[in-house]
Amino acid sequence: ELSGNDEPLKQTKTQNVAVLFVDIVGFTTFANKHSPQQVIETLRAFQAMMEKCVFDNSGTLDKFLGDGLMATFGTPLEGETDANNCYECAKAMAVAVKQWNSQRAEAGEQEIQIGIGIHYGPCVLGDIGGETRMEFAVIGDTVNIASRVEAKTRELGVEIAATQSLVDRIATEAVFSAEDAFQRFDDQDIRGLNTSITIYGRNARH
Repeated sequence: ELSGNDEPLKQTKTQNVAVLFVDIVGFTTFANKHSPQQVIETLRAFQAMMEKCVFDNSGTLDKFLGDGLMATFGTPLEGETDANNCYECAKAMAVAVKQWNSQRAEAGEQEIQIGIGIHYGPCVLGDIGGETRMEFAVIGDTVNIASRVEAKTRELGVEIAATQSLVDRIATEAVFSAEDAFQRFDDQDIRGLNTSITIYGRNARH
């Protein structure tokens, strides 16, 4: 999309985007108990699976983040089902890791647990960097909230945590009512927000 436009990275705009963060729970502990080679091999396998889920659901891989990644849906152009694509991606990631854990168990390897946070809202899209290195970036409170909602999965004991705005947007897209697929957690405090929010979680670990 970007390569088909004139000076695409010079165009700064604000639009609604669905944002997803995923990472491995307790990865530092995992890394301390395994060899560097095992750690890198695990990361490569994990990131390849997660990347495939993003692309299979019309997402954009924004960046790898150590033991996880950030993906966006609706960039660089908005679509009609960005929020649902984000949700379907999150579900696909959970299924992929479940299947992977079955293979790991057969090989006598440690189970991997993940946390996924998804949120929908306005973001600023544009280029950042200097003369020698430039990249397309998606920034703003929506990105920060998605990251912090992902961190809440540990506290809530779920694999996927979605915000009210993401769930509401899915309904607006006339796909289905996503609330039935989640457990509702009211009055959740998110760092950086002055008011508490409702979070919807699924795939509880306990």
